[in-house]
Amino acid sequence: MIDKIKRIMADHQANAITEQKKYAVLLPLVKVDDAIHVLYEVRSHRVSQPGETSFPGGAVEAGESFLEAATRETEEELRIDKKAIQILGEMDYIVTQAHIIRCFVGWLPDSEVARLKPNEEVEGVFTVPLDYFLNHDPKYYEVRLKMEQDDDFPFELISGGNQYKWRNINQCIPFYDLTDHYLWGYTAHLTHRFSELIKEGTFEIE
Repeated sequence: MIDKIKRIMADHQANAITEQKKYAVLLPLVKVDDAIHVLYEVRSHRVSQPGETSFPGGAVEAGESFLEAATRETEEELRIDKKAIQILGEMDYIVTQAHIIRCFVGWLPDSEVARLKPNEEVEGVFTVPLDYFLNHDPKYYEVRLKMEQDDDFPFELISGGNQYKWRNINQCIPFYDLTDHYLWGYTAHLTHRFSELIKEGTFEIE
């Protein structure tokens, strides 16, 4: 039996037990008046979370990599040629029980923001100078998620029964104080982490 288990484990590729949806986004950098800006999209009423600020991106389709998904979605949403996107690298990403969001930094040297004509998923685009994020951190607010069980939950099968001390989940959600746009949640998380990487000298952008 041990030999059989050994063979099974030798061929097994470890993966997450829970099924997580995979998403990829691009953090686009553009030049505006000789300064580097971060470009954002405003989601249209044709997609979920209309009016929210996001980066170009979406679900990873079967057979494609995270990078391919980020590039494809950017190409579709901003209607630009993928050859116009210079990938500078991948930054830290977000993992939850439900999904993985991987983020790539892209430089769009030839894209004029005023000339972009996004597709129907995008209500509009706007930019924020990178210097703003290097000098302003977001404010984090805590959200507490409480564990609740169904009526038929088998408390009799666990130590402590219905007095079991469940651990509630606390999340800190970042908000940037922008005058004309919302910037919070995952997009703000990625923006903040990117600004930290720049300040730490992880990336060098000229």
